[in-house]
Amino acid sequence: MIVCYAQGGGLGHLTRIRAYLHTVHADRPATVLTTSPFAADPRVLGPHRLLRFSGPIGPVLRDLRPETLVVDAFPAGIDGELAVLPAGIVTVHLARLLRWDAYRPLSGLSRFEQTWTLEELDPEHQAHLARRSAALAPLSLIDPAPPEPAGIADGTWLIPHAGPATEIEELVSYARECAALEGRRPALVLASPHRPPGLPADVEHLDVYPVWPLFASAERVVSAAGFNVVRQMRPWRAKHRMLPFPRRWDDQFTRAARARREITGSGGGREDR
Repeated sequence: MIVCYAQGGGLGHLTRIRAYLHTVHADRPATVLTTSPFAADPRVLGPHRLLRFSGPIGPVLRDLRPETLVVDAFPAGIDGELAVLPAGIVTVHLARLLRWDAYRPLSGLSRFEQTWTLEELDPEHQAHLARRSAALAPLSLIDPAPPEPAGIADGTWLIPHAGPATEIEELVSYARECAALEGRRPALVLASPHRPPGLPADVEHLDVYPVWPLFASAERVVSAAGFNVVRQMRPWRAKHRMLPFPRRWDDQFTRAARARREITGSGGGREDR
């Protein structure tokens, strides 16, 4: 049995775990441990089993007796609850950018048979994982093939975001600002699990998952700088406008800065703020 720890309140951990299971395990069914409310949507986990848990995770793992434990993002868990991993199972870590100076006190003594680095890490974070991993290697994730996506009109500026209404409001304002700088008045489409209260009437709402199949046809994509959207937008980096948000552990600001350097380094597109 494969058990995946995907703790966190957002959608990103689940999207990343789903892509990992598709890329490495050919969608072999797994059990996903999470408290994310987005896991209730059957489109998100697909063939994989959801197991919600509360309290200490140790008894849950003892009951499940997994062959493999996959720990997403946080090597010692979101609150340090995986500082020491149970013996006798294969342990795998999926590493992405963290605010390492903030997270380091929780980093613990966990050891991994395999750590996959999914993007460039802070050097101290990378060094820590090298010390705690039998094998350390980069991995490029591939998302599962989507169902037929909803269509969007030519010239649409797409705003994909599953975060709170306050952040959606900021992204809509940022999209309008970017459009004004280009002398444009495009149609705006928000792709989000729920239509937030107060969304302007001229912004269309789509509840679509996955949203990445719409990226190719959108004229611009205006988003935060979470791991998945930045990864999925790599083929269309020049039309990506990023507004990073502060997070407890994720470092969206460093990720956005790196993505913008890809644009200016390749000579394509404009660099947004």
